[in-house]
Amino acid sequence: MKNQKIADLLFPHIHMSAEEVFAKYPKRNVQDGQIVTRFAPSPTGFVHIGNFFQAFISYNLAKNSNGIYFLRFEDTDKKREKKEAKQILFDALSYYGIKYDEYQTPDGKDVGDYGPYVQSQRGQLYQVFAKKLVAEGKAFPCFCKKTEGKEDVLKQRETKWLENDACEYDPCRDLSYEEVKAHIDNGDSFAIRLRTKNKGDERIVFNDLIKGDIEAKANAKDVILLKSDGIPPYPFAHAVDDTLMGTTLVVRGEEYIASTPAHIEIFEALGFPLVQYCHNPLICKIGEEGNRRKISKRYDPEANMTYYIEQGYPKETILEYLLNMINSGFEIWRKNNPDLHWSEFKFKPTEITAVAPLFDIVKFNDISKNIVAKQSGQELYNNWLAWAKEYDSGLATALAAEPNKYIALCAMDRDGAAKPRKDIYNYEMMKDYFKYIFERPQVEFEDADKANAKEFLTAYAENYKEASTNEEWFENVKTLAGSLGYATDNKLYKANPENYKGNVAKACEFIRLAITGQKNSPTLFTIMQILGDEEVKARLNK
Repeated sequence: MKNQKIADLLFPHIHMSAEEVFAKYPKRNVQDGQIVTRFAPSPTGFVHIGNFFQAFISYNLAKNSNGIYFLRFEDTDKKREKKEAKQILFDALSYYGIKYDEYQTPDGKDVGDYGPYVQSQRGQLYQVFAKKLVAEGKAFPCFCKKTEGKEDVLKQRETKWLENDACEYDPCRDLSYEEVKAHIDNGDSFAIRLRTKNKGDERIVFNDLIKGDIEAKANAKDVILLKSDGIPPYPFAHAVDDTLMGTTLVVRGEEYIASTPAHIEIFEALGFPLVQYCHNPLICKIGEEGNRRKISKRYDPEANMTYYIEQGYPKETILEYLLNMINSGFEIWRKNNPDLHWSEFKFKPTEITAVAPLFDIVKFNDISKNIVAKQSGQELYNNWLAWAKEYDSGLATALAAEPNKYIALCAMDRDGAAKPRKDIYNYEMMKDYFKYIFERPQVEFEDADKANAKEFLTAYAENYKEASTNEEWFENVKTLAGSLGYATDNKLYKANPENYKGNVAKACEFIRLAITGQKNSPTLFTIMQILGDEEVKARLNK
């Protein structure tokens, strides 16, 4: 009776019962094996690769089981919230093709029957269940100051804990009705805390689909359920929301393992069946000192999912690389199925790696090279142009003005090639990679080659004529080189190199340097065709 009176005193505006809430959120009609999971980010304006990692795991598990995947914004921390954050997240998920079945649109419309899909709009629901727990004696009001801070209790409160070195009981847990009423009449703000049933020496075992059974110390702390502003921190919101929304599997980072005992006690106090947990490992990098550390938005540009968009990586690159991190079997699967879409690769929660994956930019770029190499010249041009329109307007203007020229450029050693070149890994690098198309190179010949290069290029410029095939072009070069003292037979050259100025490969190197400024490039004949006779002659004469 006392507890009910306290509950009514604390929540006079809450008249809805828990049963009435459940009537509004009926049990989902899902079949055995179907997974209902979610991505529940905080709208901070930064899409961290670690959060996206969880989102991608959840997305695949839901789709692989013909289940349901929904998006829920956990925006209860208003200090961290950014106004434009939701749109940034929508844009990132859309770019990577991550689609959800239920969500709230940027203009505030709920799509789905289990909304609102934004936590700050679900305040009354939390208060219904907080009131219920207070009425049952499982929770109580705490009037201590600053109870919702990160440290949980200020220094001046430390002496008030009724501690036995094992549990932390809040000093307000046994206030009488009269004491609570006096605080309320005085206008004092309050938080709601769980009245832990544990003494501090209990142990529990809970199951994680990646790590198996985990034994841990049971929660023995009066954790906060509602802050003084009526908004719940993550543990209570998680229990209420994931129960009402019918979540069957929660994918989250392994840093939550330590707080799981508190979450479990909250579920038990509410009388809710516990959801299944899947604590994924955290993505790491090797630091400057050679230490293994969590990938950080402060130090690592790769931590930001928009980084890959800005750099012009194909969206498939990050998705396939994450699949490599999720399940080591993906690499073998991709090798055996080079032409299948990544979504054809299926995995179960129990098949997710338990070891923290290491982000390796070299391997990441190698994967991207393979993906870019599969694009036709037309596809590569389209993707390059789309990226340039967003991030390099001058380049976009040039690409759009001469589409045939740049399609041919992108198609070099690609369309129809038995082994396409694997030099390009993102669209941002392509302007520099093909810089010899956009500007005449500054050519530097080695001292030992200067005289021969000048002689050969002068003669080549005087005798230059456009060829119709690569074979014809090479024969022209070979003939001229032979007349100027270059070996046209490599066996003879290797046997007596001192008898020649070089071989035909050396002559081609002079042309390549004059045209591109590089010793290595895609097919020289095609480059010269793209540049045109006038530009080729100008570069040779220069």
